[in-house]
Amino acid sequence: MRPVVLVAGSANLDFVVQADHVPAPGETVLGQDLQTFPGGKGANQAVACARAGGVRTRMLLALGEDGFAVPVRAALEQAGVALHVVPARDRATGTALVCLAGDGENAIIVAPGANHVLTRDDLPPLADVAFLLMQLEVPLAAVCGWAEAAHAAGVRVVLNAAPACALPDDLLRRLDVLVVNEGELDLLAGHAGVRADAPTADKLAALPVACVVVTLGARGCYAWSGGRVALQPAFAVQAVDTTGAGDAFCGALTAGLAGGATLTAALRRACAVSALACTRVGAQSGVPTCAEVEAFLRDAPPAAAAVVSALADYAGLAHCPLLEPTC
Repeated sequence: MRPVVLVAGSANLDFVVQADHVPAPGETVLGQDLQTFPGGKGANQAVACARAGGVRTRMLLALGEDGFAVPVRAALEQAGVALHVVPARDRATGTALVCLAGDGENAIIVAPGANHVLTRDDLPPLADVAFLLMQLEVPLAAVCGWAEAAHAAGVRVVLNAAPACALPDDLLRRLDVLVVNEGELDLLAGHAGVRADAPTADKLAALPVACVVVTLGARGCYAWSGGRVALQPAFAVQAVDTTGAGDAFCGALTAGLAGGATLTAALRRACAVSALACTRVGAQSGVPTCAEVEAFLRDAPPAAAAVVSALADYAGLAHCPLLEPTC
């Protein structure tokens, strides 16, 4: 029986306009036709778990009783995600307004809507769940409650701490894996009393989490556990849309770990999924299939030693021993 990943989090409908560049404050730019895509960090990560990761995936989400909910639900079900839906009768389905620039970069504003009705009591039974994957587009009190319940049940807990906010130590201690970008790491370390210009190792050591994974955009990522690191450079692709790259990474990473992969192998696969997702428009429609990921990895050579070394230097972790041999 394949392991089950439960994703508890947000689901939105994304309204996307492509333009030459993201407008500066006060600037108006002409864009192309408006497009809509299913999105939301939770839903994006659930699709990545199921489609790119190949694991049995369930999702706890809240939807309004409106037309926006229809494509959101349909996309998840089409990806093979089993749904536990909390109806939000007095709130609209969550939405996101996305400006997508010609170089693949974006600017996003989210209206949470139904996502904010979720509570700790909405968590479904965990009897056959191996991993719980969460984000921060839903109420923090719910996230804390879900982590507490999962930890008590022996379920491994993964949190993508985005959008960034201060997190209580009780939550951090219940996490098996924390996924952050550089800005989110600085924010969390700052709340732990570590200055932004402190060595990276000091920031990581200040967080009471067994494993911290830090994404570095086009550079790749690294994982930190007990003073040791695993380094994974990014795969070079022609980016079209980076909107769901981080979510694709988180879903694929969790699926890899749930499937029994080593941390290094899971990081490599997650970077591959994220890279492929950037080559297509749409946070969910861009997620590759398992077969596409396998073919991509077969053709991708191992990272050169000089590239790995440069990544370690950039991250400020060149002095740290490797957690596992880097692929």
